[in-house]
Order: sequence, then structure tokens, then C-alpha cells
Amino acid sequence: MSSYVIGDIQGCHSELCRLLDMIGFSPKRDRLWCAGDLVNRGPASAHVLRELMALGDSAQSVLGNHDFHLLLAAAGFQETKSDDRLDDVLLAKDRDAMIDWLRRRPLAVRFNEGFDDYLLVHAGVIPEWNADDVMQRAREVETVLHSDDRDTVLHFLQHLYGNTPARWNEHLRGQERLRAIVNNCTRLRFCAEDGTMNFSEKGSRDELPPGMRPWFEFESRRTRNVTVLCGHWSMLGLSLMPRVLALDSGCLWGGTLTAVRLEDRRVFQAPSEQKLFQSS
Repeated sequence: MSSYVIGDIQGCHSELCRLLDMIGFSPKRDRLWCAGDLVNRGPASAHVLRELMALGDSAQSVLGNHDFHLLLAAAGFQETKSDDRLDDVLLAKDRDAMIDWLRRRPLAVRFNEGFDDYLLVHAGVIPEWNADDVMQRAREVETVLHSDDRDTVLHFLQHLYGNTPARWNEHLRGQERLRAIVNNCTRLRFCAEDGTMNFSEKGSRDELPPGMRPWFEFESRRTRNVTVLCGHWSMLGLSLMPRVLALDSGCLWGGTLTAVRLEDRRVFQAPSEQKLFQSS
């Protein structure tokens, strides 16, 4: 049995299939952990969702920001953009099954493989949160998002988008609290040591405000006792650090789709079949 973690797929179904063939993935024997952003911008989001749904319990994914974008679009709260490619899901006969499956994905997952403790999240973790904090707060979001009460889910999605509050405060309540948790888990790249998040910068450190750094560079980071598995940051590229595996290697932008076998950190990469966009 082997466990693999894979970076942002974003509708690149052919590359996903080639990568699964490359690693000889067997749903009866192996586990696949996906870092979110399963859909959008790539040519075959529906095929990606169906592929992972068919793998059942052998494949698990957390939610990414593009996954939330699809959920909002399906609910009628967000118009698709000119560079979105979501119609193959939104117009599909099995749309409802795919949307419901995606909606019920977790925001974060913690698991053990061998002697290591892993935390899977799409984007990152602010320095003041430890792994238990992440899981507890992710459960708050999941309780609402996974609810069988349609009005509860729709209210959450309708008020999800926004850059505020940019700093976590334990006294936050209601939608502001849920939005802060989702933004941390799905959009974080740069922040300050006090947890203030910066959503305007996507790659360059050259013009960051004073005190802002990549979330994983703070010595005070309280997730240093687990290995954080994440994606989201294509301009960072594949970065295998002692306690962070950042796996978005830019398949969508002409790079590769990457999987790492957790037992020995062996890297497997399927090259992108086409460069769909010029930049992220």
C-alpha cells in the first residue's frame, strides 16, 4: 500500500489519468490525497470529478478556492468569468451529483502515514494556528457546508466571498468567522506573524508590505510539528521542505501535474498537454 498526495488538478483530466498510470495507482491498495482546486480553467473539470468520485474512499480531496467558485456558480451567487471553464459541470446531466459530492469535501484533513503526521489543506495556515486549531475550525465550516438544510448552505455560500476580516480573532462570530476560516485554508499565501492575511499578492515578494512573508517561513508557526501538504501557489512551484510539501507545479500553465509518494517522497510528474494561459 502506498499513499500519494497530488497538487492542483484544475480540470486537467488527461494529465491526471497519465499520472495515475505512472504511479500504478490501485484503489484497492493505495490512497490518493488531493490538495484541492480540482476544477476550473482546465478543459475537463467534469471528467476530473467523475474520476475521483469513482475512486470512492481511496481518494480524498480538500476544497480549494476554485472548488468554492464552482459551488457559488452552481448556486447562482457567482457569475462565471471569461477564463472559467465550468460549463461541462454546470450543464451536465449528472451536475447535481457532482456538485453535491464536491460540497461534501472537507476543508482540511489530518492523518498519519508511517511515523509522520500530515495536515492536508489547499493553501496554508496562519502562524498562530496549530494543527488542532485547523481541524476544529475546519469542522465549523463543514458543519454548515455539509448541512442537509438547503437554506443553511445557501446562506453560507451567498455571503462567503470577501477579503475581510483579514486577521483572525477568536471572538469572530457568524459569517465573518466562517469566511476568515475559509480564506485562511483556501487563499493564503502571504501573511504577517500576527496572522494578518494579504490576498493581493500572488507570487512576488518584491513589493510586499513590511512584515509580510510566505506563511510557512515564520519561526513562530505552530504547525511545525506536522507536515503540511498544500497547493494553490503555482508561481512558487513544487517545493519540498522538511515540514511543508507545496505541490502546485503549474500543470494548468504548461508545467506539470505532480504527485509525491509519502512513504519515500518520490516525485512523479505528468507534463501538461497544452499551455492554456500565459500566467496565473
